[in-house]
Amino acid sequence: MPARSSAAAHPAARDDIYARWAFGSCVFFLITAGIYFYYNGLPPIATPWVDHTKFVVGRDFFNTWMGGRSFFDRGPAAWFDFHVYNSVVRQILGPGYWRIYWSYPPHVLLFIWPFGLLPYLPAYLLWCAIGIALYLFAASGRLPRQSLIFLAFAPAVWVCVFFGQNGFYTAALLIGGMCCRDRRPILAGVLFGLLTIKPQIGVLVPAVLLLERRWITIASAAITTAALVAATALLFGFDIWIEFVQKVVPQQSWLTEHADGPLLAMVSSVFFGMRLIGLPLHVDWPVQWLVSALTLAGLTWTYWQRRDPALSLAYLVTATFLFTPYILNYDMVVFGFVVALMLARADNTAADIWLLFAVWTLPVTMMLASIGKIPLAPIVLIAFAARLIWRLSRDEGREIPSLPGQGAAAAA
Repeated sequence: MPARSSAAAHPAARDDIYARWAFGSCVFFLITAGIYFYYNGLPPIATPWVDHTKFVVGRDFFNTWMGGRSFFDRGPAAWFDFHVYNSVVRQILGPGYWRIYWSYPPHVLLFIWPFGLLPYLPAYLLWCAIGIALYLFAASGRLPRQSLIFLAFAPAVWVCVFFGQNGFYTAALLIGGMCCRDRRPILAGVLFGLLTIKPQIGVLVPAVLLLERRWITIASAAITTAALVAATALLFGFDIWIEFVQKVVPQQSWLTEHADGPLLAMVSSVFFGMRLIGLPLHVDWPVQWLVSALTLAGLTWTYWQRRDPALSLAYLVTATFLFTPYILNYDMVVFGFVVALMLARADNTAADIWLLFAVWTLPVTMMLASIGKIPLAPIVLIAFAARLIWRLSRDEGREIPSLPGQGAAAAA
């Protein structure tokens, strides 16, 4: 009886954690936003989408908006050239603009073109609203209802809204694909194919599908990707893909090795952690390769046979951020789902709760830690990955549980 009573107390305790963490995130955001606007000023009413420093509200959404507009004018191929693109940006933002790079694969235009039909500010607000709604919908089938507010007000969500990024959409695609691959393998493949709009988020998904021998999902993902590539080529010519490979891919490689300023605070990879503390490139790359190899080995062990699905999914997400050298804090929206899923478990220790809190707040704390040249993101993510492997190894031989809300997720 005591054990049953203790178990019954867990859900209320977890609900309390969801509420307290969400409230704390809101308070912290309001404080930091107040400090930001105090020092930078409010955007003028006459031009509400850009302030006097030419720092666009939802800054990174500017690329999405420009891409949507280019859909109706021969596509963005000309903008793959940094100088050409920035001359266009200068005409819109004036001489005080910041340097901006086009980095998205061409088939993203198939999904963002409607936003190019709207003025900037309405398009940005609609982008955020739709993204958050899709993220919550994808997560809702697997999580307690009371955790949705926790998801909506997570630090990564604030960061993603602030930068106007696509972390909501990629999180929804990854969560949806992973959670419906048992009951809806074709749909899972379609979602993974769509995830190629930001390939670093799904870079380890093919390995998982191969290890699990999900041939239908693999075929579905391949067909979806091929269809997106073909549709883009039909609309803008196949040369757009050649231009992308020849110009954008080398540009991204250069940014990985030489970008400084805010990117050093925002990229969560081991490689950028080494750069942050000032190590040379001939040291940074071997360290990243070593961590990537160990991460892949851990993923192979995790998915070689069926293990605890929640812990396995948490490891996949964590491994993704350790495996690739270029992935940012606004992409960590998916960690909100991971943390909410893990908090719903009754087997967490105090150490697990603190580690989950570190992961949940990481999109913000890593930027604060960068001021002191502390590579917090790789430290926390490596610790979390190691803890997940340890917990998975302890579950060897136990009955494998199902994810919460499996029926609801399958119906969705």
